[in-house]
Amino acid sequence: MPRFAANLSMMYNEHAFLDRFAAAAADGFQAVEYLFPYEHPAAELRARLDANGLTQALFNAPPGDWAAGERGLASLPGREAEFRDAIGRALEYAGVIGNDRVHVMAGLVPADADRARYRATYLENVAYAAKAAAAQGVTIVLEPINTRDMPGYFLNRQDDAQAICKEAGAANLKVQFDCYHCQIVEGDIAMKLRRDMAGIGHIQIAGVPERHEPDLGELNYPYLFDLIDSLGYQGWIGCEYRPRAGTSEGLGWLKPYLGR
Repeated sequence: MPRFAANLSMMYNEHAFLDRFAAAAADGFQAVEYLFPYEHPAAELRARLDANGLTQALFNAPPGDWAAGERGLASLPGREAEFRDAIGRALEYAGVIGNDRVHVMAGLVPADADRARYRATYLENVAYAAKAAAAQGVTIVLEPINTRDMPGYFLNRQDDAQAICKEAGAANLKVQFDCYHCQIVEGDIAMKLRRDMAGIGHIQIAGVPERHEPDLGELNYPYLFDLIDSLGYQGWIGCEYRPRAGTSEGLGWLKPYLGR
């Protein structure tokens, strides 16, 4: 049966961030994810999870200067020391909060960049992150992101992400398969899920093309959920979408799965 995690960075924006945990639990979610935890003490976040019977599915490692437009450090030559510090901070939080998945963002690459140099940096950095995370049972995930939403992002395709993971050779390095991003860049989602499931460490969903609830748009999510189940996926499916109106009011799509 699919297991869904509410993405608190996009959902429940009707509430202050720390109140979103209770709102998600009240709607039947058993897990949450979000972009970054670092504005709040890890112990406070763990307390919110425990008070509401929630599991932390995932968060992102520090991405550099997000407010200035940075979208990750992993592929950026010359930022290796900062990247390692970011991984250390993410694992400190994970150790308290209890999640076993951390997403590492690749970063933005200039159009005229030497991509081979960026790829070499990326490979070295994600291998380091996986080795550091293995000591506490954490899996590092890499997410291909579409170039419409994030122009210049280093990693865009599922096959490229899978190749990086294979080359790094770490058992705890997997791909974060976001159906929204994949549909925009590549399509053929069902076949890619079948091809790559052994290397997928986390799945996310949203309607395409507007990134609203998964009950509208060009993807047949009930079919995909059944397929994901049949392929033996045991992880959480992160609901990383922007509600059309109120979050709770838009959860009609979820109710059949809560009752299973």
